[in-house]
Amino acid sequence: MTNENFLVFSGTATRYLAEKICQSLGCPLGNLIITKFSDGEFAVSYEESIRGKDVFLVQSTFPNSDNLMELLLMMDAAKRASARTINAVVPYFGWARQDRKDKPRVSIGAKLVADCMTVAGIDRLITMDLHADQEQGFFNCPVDHLYASSVMMPYIKSLKLKNLVMAAPDVGGSKRASNYAKYLDCPLVLCNKTRKKANEVSDMQIIGDVTGADVVLVDDMVDTAGTITKAADLMMQNGANSVRAIASHCVMSGPASERVQNSALEEIVFTDSIPYSQRCAKVKQLSIADLLAETIRRVVENKSISSQYLI
Repeated sequence: MTNENFLVFSGTATRYLAEKICQSLGCPLGNLIITKFSDGEFAVSYEESIRGKDVFLVQSTFPNSDNLMELLLMMDAAKRASARTINAVVPYFGWARQDRKDKPRVSIGAKLVADCMTVAGIDRLITMDLHADQEQGFFNCPVDHLYASSVMMPYIKSLKLKNLVMAAPDVGGSKRASNYAKYLDCPLVLCNKTRKKANEVSDMQIIGDVTGADVVLVDDMVDTAGTITKAADLMMQNGANSVRAIASHCVMSGPASERVQNSALEEIVFTDSIPYSQRCAKVKQLSIADLLAETIRRVVENKSISSQYLI
């Protein structure tokens, strides 16, 4: 595939993934310079012509906020440099958990970020496993919403677990786990949790039977790992044979790595939408570079991407 009509650029935090995407596409990574000043401000500059080109900007917007600001500046610079289309490739869309008013006087952060991207000049968003599917409606442009199941499903099959049971660590993730269970033709178990405050689970119960089961917990992200590790420990206490977890986004903040290491989980598998540098022997990452590269290829060639979805 030649890149005469499109170019791929990367922000600072997601360069590792952009390089893999370009390798899969067989094209060079675009020349972009981000200049940082001593006070923390930074500026974006394209060092090659992008006039009339379809540009793809690869950047996950995980904390800190500099990653989002970089992406917005990249969009603005591309618009002012007369790019034909500006396509944001955001494997992990930050602020996605703030998708509604769950109590009075709070912001809807996901909608605010979507509006910022719209003003900056976005023409298309390519992302993966939003916290809630309906967040696609926050954007007034096409959204290609990919799913990590494309890389997770082959991995689960490769484990050849004898008594496979899919599980959701909370009721909110029941649809995701149910889709896996239907595709793999195996039972589904749910966990019901209550919270006293954010990132702290106060109580949890299992809905279903896990006796002798090889349980795979499914979630969209793992932040402090409190929920997923509590669910895993509870599964083992209720007679499970083994427990492992899969999740799309490796947020893994604060005590997460220590909690996972000390839990009953055999392993926890993520995509590489977010880099993970801490040492935890139980953490494994599968690359989504080929998935994103193929999606970019199909967008450029105006082909359907529906075959990219397994479930």
